[in-house]
Amino acid sequence: MFKEKTIVYTSGTFDMFHYNHLRMINYARALADLLIVGVSTDELVSSYKAAPIIPFNERLQIIEALKTPDIVIPQHTLDHTEIVKKLNIDAFVVGDDWFGKYDYLKDLNVQVFYFPYGTGVSSTNLKKTIHDSYEDTLHSQRRSKPNTVKGLAGE
Repeated sequence: MFKEKTIVYTSGTFDMFHYNHLRMINYARALADLLIVGVSTDELVSSYKAAPIIPFNERLQIIEALKTPDIVIPQHTLDHTEIVKKLNIDAFVVGDDWFGKYDYLKDLNVQVFYFPYGTGVSSTNLKKTIHDSYEDTLHSQRRSKPNTVKGLAGE
């Protein structure tokens, strides 16, 4: 703690910002006197999964526009050891899709909370829904006959 304040860090890609992102950040806020939110850079995200749809600077601005974070910073690595030490982090909140991945922070006296997203919306699901809908639309358009225009040659 810093001057009796609990410093909480949460981080994520926050691509296609949605309700579960907001719920996790609000949960972290409820634990914190000072909330720091890290936004993963495009380079970091691309190192372990598909590149984000929304560019880093736009995702950063979306998180900065929220009233809940006190500080918003870029996140360049998935190893939070350095940031925990430099910023005196007391607790870390991350989605439960990362369950167990950050248990090493407990050795640095950081409480780790794996926020349960549960079922429902995720950026991955949103991307799949949009893609599938687009594919269905293309498929439907290929099957339908084009409308004829009256008054053209031969009519």
